[in-house]
Amino acid sequence: MEVKQIDAKDTLEIRQKILRPDANTGECVFDGDEKDSSFHLGAYVDDTLASVASFYLDNHPKIKDTYQFRLRGMATLDKHRGKGFSSALLKTAFPLIKNNHVTTLWCNARTSAIGFYDKIGFETVSDEFDIPGIGPHVVMIKEIS
Repeated sequence: MEVKQIDAKDTLEIRQKILRPDANTGECVFDGDEKDSSFHLGAYVDDTLASVASFYLDNHPKIKDTYQFRLRGMATLDKHRGKGFSSALLKTAFPLIKNNHVTTLWCNARTSAIGFYDKIGFETVSDEFDIPGIGPHVVMIKEIS
């Protein structure tokens, strides 16, 4: 497995397939995908993209830090789940975020993924809420030192 920086358009197929199977690929374009401050990572197996994650300079209104990155659209193809791809994407992202003088990463985590985020060092900072058509989530943060 190799982690590389990728273009936003490269994330769309996996986002759609895993995160929004009832949507079309165009509905998987997120605000901020093309901003200069955003970056996208992909994990490859034998030159085939298997996992993606996107990071946006975007503040959550209830988090106090002046600058924050948001994790969004992290997804791994079913046949590659449980192999550490998402962890590798995050571990690659942490120094990139820190190099931008930002120490807080947050996300709206699906409740089914809370255990994964806990293992990586994220902390739940909200009550559960529902994103219509997607399901229950919580806000989680990770301080990057």
